[in-house]
Amino acid sequence: MNTDASSPASQNVAATLFERVGGLAFFERLAAEFYVGVRTDPVLLALYPQPDDLTGAQRRLALFLAQYWGGPTDYSDERGHPRLRMRHATFPIDDSMRDRWLKHMNTALEVAVAAWRGDDAVRRASATELVGEMRDYFVRAADHLRNV
Repeated sequence: MNTDASSPASQNVAATLFERVGGLAFFERLAAEFYVGVRTDPVLLALYPQPDDLTGAQRRLALFLAQYWGGPTDYSDERGHPRLRMRHATFPIDDSMRDRWLKHMNTALEVAVAAWRGDDAVRRASATELVGEMRDYFVRAADHLRNV
């Protein structure tokens, strides 16, 4: 059976979101843009043990999101199971904190998707679906992490 990228059999396989956005670079951009917002938000920034150096947090977010959306398992290989609720349990996350996080993530998503789609007509056509899919996850995750 022919399984190269141009064969009908391979074209029937649904691509992961990771593949649809072109891989890790998209998630690195998304995480970088998210932390642009965090750096301007004193309430969120105060949650970070090293607020002057968010490099590690940014990398972990990019790896986690890439893995969640079908990319390589680098996050779990390095840190074990994500256990998001457990990892965030020490931080007071109420509706206000959830909303702050979502505000910065939604802004980052808009910037990352705009850069990804550029002038490409096919990407522009799928950008709305992509944003909707990702926003839906971010809302569910942010709601799940509330603990106050």
